[in-house]
Amino acid sequence: MSTQRVLITGAGSGIGQGIAHYLAGQGFAIVATDIQLESAQATADAINSAGGDATAYAMDVTDEAQTESVFDSAGPIHGVINNAGIQHIDPIEDFPKDRWAQLIQIMLVGPAITTGVAVKRMRAQGYGRIINLGSIHGLIASPYKSAYISAKHGLMGLSKTVALETADTDITINTVCPAYVKTPLVEKQIADQARTRGITEDEVITQVMLKPMPKKAFISFEELGGTCAYLMSPAARNMTGQALVIDGGWTCS
Repeated sequence: MSTQRVLITGAGSGIGQGIAHYLAGQGFAIVATDIQLESAQATADAINSAGGDATAYAMDVTDEAQTESVFDSAGPIHGVINNAGIQHIDPIEDFPKDRWAQLIQIMLVGPAITTGVAVKRMRAQGYGRIINLGSIHGLIASPYKSAYISAKHGLMGLSKTVALETADTDITINTVCPAYVKTPLVEKQIADQARTRGITEDEVITQVMLKPMPKKAFISFEELGGTCAYLMSPAARNMTGQALVIDGGWTCS
């Protein structure tokens, strides 16, 4: 297929922004969405200034009507990357339950809504690639992240189910599961973990985040972007319902 148009949620910062820039550099047209239009627009402007092709839309992934409107306005969407997310860290007995519900809404219900809207259109055009940005925490657990981990585990089930539902057409859906990526969200998490565990931020990095990884390195945007580009390629036509784990060896033992 010639230029593929890829819609990315949460593209205004962090992983979504990093993947948007990488894919734009590989010739993909980017539809950058974020709950804050200004953030999505900043990503699109930077891509266009570098010679790429990007448009920006405000999109709340928990709002089905708004999501439908963005898809209608953006033109044919060949790929979707469900990336939007937030984090909150607290032990379960102290975890604000409204915050718990908010994380599930954004990181599990949101991808379900976006995927449903996408699949409807991808079926009509006979082609589509959907990538859920999961996490190593879709496979394992860590303390104090019950909502995030529940959402990411659920995302794996969503991907597998939709893979079966779309097996009759040229649509694939997969989950990319990275270990820690150095983003503003993770920077804040380092501070939160230090507070919750009563240790320093450097100790959080070395003893909590990187300790389980034999390679002892944060995952880069280039690694994530390259994995997404592969999943969009003809070589991945029969890869669906899978978890692609980028964890520096974390889950080897």
